[in-house]
Amino acid sequence: MYNEKETRFAEELIVKHAPLVKRIAHHLMARLPASVVVDDLIQAGMIGLLEAAKKFENGRGASFETYAGIRIRGSMMDEVRKGDWVPRSVHRNARRIAEAIKAIESRTGSDASDEEVAAELKMTLDEYFGCLKDSNVGKLFSWEELNDQGDGAEHEIASDSLTDRPADAAAASAFKHALIGEIDGLPEREKLVLSLYYEEEMNLKEIGLILEVSESRVSQIHSQATMRLKSRMHEWIEA
Repeated sequence: MYNEKETRFAEELIVKHAPLVKRIAHHLMARLPASVVVDDLIQAGMIGLLEAAKKFENGRGASFETYAGIRIRGSMMDEVRKGDWVPRSVHRNARRIAEAIKAIESRTGSDASDEEVAAELKMTLDEYFGCLKDSNVGKLFSWEELNDQGDGAEHEIASDSLTDRPADAAAASAFKHALIGEIDGLPEREKLVLSLYYEEEMNLKEIGLILEVSESRVSQIHSQATMRLKSRMHEWIEA
């Protein structure tokens, strides 16, 4: 049970951070299909914000905005997954792309290029880019959990759901560090796109202006990066 002071504190957090829900919803919409309604994301995000306000423990390292952002994004993506709007063919093509990248990089020992992956898949470059565009609407990893940069958010996540399962907490931490290492090893342009999108929270159009490429090209680079990470993290994902 919450006392009056705790209840008032939670209410203040919700009122203050309600705009954060809208900002995150519109940011996510940039990589979701038109069938997803922004109001549904906002509604789901508000539920995440309410849960964050109830469970947040001040003074444990992470700022409330960092902690709430993780909860809000997670709640929104749960809502998207419930809709089951991603066709099976998109999942299948995403797997094929990741497998092709893995095969090429195992053979050559270097980063697989767009042209090499398209050839491996026996596709034209335009067909390959089309598959990348489709796959970009899916969520490959829990990117939100990678944005704390050591400010304590990871501890908040672990303490909330894995307190009674230390082995799971250790595995999650090891996965996160392995993924961060693989992100650091991406080609510079792919790494920059991920950084601008997930850390700076820029949309695809804004990133395109910085890179001096089209919005669709940014989407392709984003998808290429996630597929490359999926191929390199294959053993972790299977485990």
